[in-house]
Amino acid sequence: MSADIKDRATPSALEVRGLCKSFDVSAPWLNRVIERRERQILRAVDDIDFNVPRGGCLSLVGESGCGKSTVARIVTGLHRPERGEMRFAPGNSGQPMTAQMIFQDPYASLNARWKVFDVIAEPLRELKLRSGKQAIRDRVNELLEVVGLSPADGAKYPHEFSGGQRQRISIARALASEPEFLVCDEPTSALDVSVQAQILNLMRSLQDELGLTYLFISHDLSVVRHMSDRIAVMYLGRIVEEAPTEVLFARTRHPYTQLLLDTIPDVRNPHRDRPLRGGEVPSPLNPPSGCSFHPRCPFADDRCKREKPKLMTCDDGAHIACHRVEESGGLPAGETVSA
Repeated sequence: MSADIKDRATPSALEVRGLCKSFDVSAPWLNRVIERRERQILRAVDDIDFNVPRGGCLSLVGESGCGKSTVARIVTGLHRPERGEMRFAPGNSGQPMTAQMIFQDPYASLNARWKVFDVIAEPLRELKLRSGKQAIRDRVNELLEVVGLSPADGAKYPHEFSGGQRQRISIARALASEPEFLVCDEPTSALDVSVQAQILNLMRSLQDELGLTYLFISHDLSVVRHMSDRIAVMYLGRIVEEAPTEVLFARTRHPYTQLLLDTIPDVRNPHRDRPLRGGEVPSPLNPPSGCSFHPRCPFADDRCKREKPKLMTCDDGAHIACHRVEESGGLPAGETVSA
């Protein structure tokens, strides 16, 4: 399946095509022989395409286990793709961009034995971005102020800070390498709601000031709505819907995306009627045949159980993998259908 990512007006910072990644999660060989068990292969990412607009934000959204964090680790080079192509556009230096990562857990991602100054200074020293102690100190102090902390905080240890402050330190460390592309792997999920808003506002302002490009990973559509230019919804390793943010919220087409939207609290209508959509996420070790969402979909039919849906393209810029879209007039990816 291949969405036509070349025909979009906004230049791409990153283009991904046909990305696949599997993991061997089998028991040790001797256990398999004794217990007569076969090898188990987990297909975490299953032939996905997307592009991240330069200076913008693409968000990958889905429930735990859908493969979005695996994508983040592939983009940053922590995992090697099994198949597929990734192409970073040249940055301001003329060299292809490289991705820097902001991790999910601000409590585990910082070295507890290092002072904050050393945590932020490490990329400067290793990449030789600054020479001389004073130049490094000046840059660390500048980064601390950029993320809303004080230069005096550099003398403290991570355990002396709250979760939100630790995530600000993580952002400062990521910015120390002077990146143009940041991969944000659920950077606010471990934080209180009020602190989430502060971190998201900080990231948005840094994007505007520094011209950063974001690949933002989240399980919560409400978090990414005001961060994203486009949103891609993943389910069991595949992208099932991808669209400009306002298009996706104004006209949700895929039943799984609608399920995610139904989980967002609505303070104006807290007792709104919601259709009951039962069922657990199937095991990625044994995904369903055909459309992987069909066991949970209220519209599934026999075709959904037999045949994987192709990614369809609509003339409003949305891409949807659903047989209902095709049967209502959708066309294969690369062609258009009236929205």
